[in-house]
Amino acid sequence: MAKLNVNPTRMELSRLKASLRVATRGHKLLKDKNDELIKRFLEHVRQNRDLRVRVEGMMADAHAGFLAARAVMPSMTLEESLMYPVQGASIDVSYKNIMGVSVPVFDFVAAGADPADIYPYGFAETSGELDVAVRALSAALPHLVKLAEMEKSAQLLAQEIEKTRRRVNALEYVVIPDYRETIRHIAMKLEENERGGRVRLMKVKDMMLKQAGYGQNTYS
Repeated sequence: MAKLNVNPTRMELSRLKASLRVATRGHKLLKDKNDELIKRFLEHVRQNRDLRVRVEGMMADAHAGFLAARAVMPSMTLEESLMYPVQGASIDVSYKNIMGVSVPVFDFVAAGADPADIYPYGFAETSGELDVAVRALSAALPHLVKLAEMEKSAQLLAQEIEKTRRRVNALEYVVIPDYRETIRHIAMKLEENERGGRVRLMKVKDMMLKQAGYGQNTYS
């Protein structure tokens, strides 16, 4: 365990004791923050897992619908039907704070209020299977965007947990032990100096007493 390279003075001892109190308090706060971050992270992971299962099911349904449409429609007709989409979409990005971590919030915004805009084709030459596939894909998109938001949030929380954990470990296993070892060393050094000073004072006193004649026993 290393000690800090400081002068063994009472002023340094007082400063180190104050720094130790600050480091100890900071360690507790960071540990509490890390525990809360882990709790929030686990909540995100559970929600993310449930949403991923749901989105994967919805995307599988959409994929199965497109396969069914391709089976009953000519490939060229299918491709031409989907070539020019009618409905546009955008994603509004904002941020929220979770235990000091700025995480994104994605809002899926579809352009146009008409539900029929999701079909970029007429219904004369297309099959009902294609309608089902397009409807399933349209329903899955908002959830897919939400899944991206949750995965990014989980990633940022994991990074913050790792950074906070390193700081907690640095305080617990390096900074605080170094402060304590240095304080112990300075306290021992000051006590040793004090004992040495008392010994020197006693010797000086004895010398002065001898010079004054009090050190000799006289009998009359």
